[in-house]
Amino acid sequence: MADDIAAPPSLLPANRRIVLSGEDVLRILREIEFLLQSLHHIGRHYYPDGDDDGADALRRAQYCAETTRFIDAEQATTRLALMRSILSAPFDTTLGADDMDDLERAVEALPLWRAPGRLS
Repeated sequence: MADDIAAPPSLLPANRRIVLSGEDVLRILREIEFLLQSLHHIGRHYYPDGDDDGADALRRAQYCAETTRFIDAEQATTRLALMRSILSAPFDTTLGADDMDDLERAVEALPLWRAPGRLS
C-alpha cells in the first residue's frame, strides 16, 4: 500500500522543517493508537488465527459489519480529520505557480477510492 503513494513534490523552504508541540504529537499518537489497536482487536476477534483465507461468509459479514459499526460509532473520520488539522496547521500555505500550496500538491495524485465502475 505504501508503494502506491508517490513521494510529495519539493516543499517551500518554510515547510521543510515543521515543529509540533509535544502535546499535539501525543494527541495524534493516542488517536492513532486507539484506531489501530481497536481495528486490530476486531480483526483478531473474528480471525483469531490471523488468517481470513477461507473464512466462512457469516464470519466475514460479521467482521465487516463490526468494523463499519466501530468506524461510525467512534467517529473515525472525524478523528482522522482532527489529526490532519493538527498536522497541517504549521504549514505555510503560500500558493505556487500552479495555484496550489504544498499540502494540496502533496495529495493531488493520491489514488483515492472510487465507486465501482467509476473512472474518475
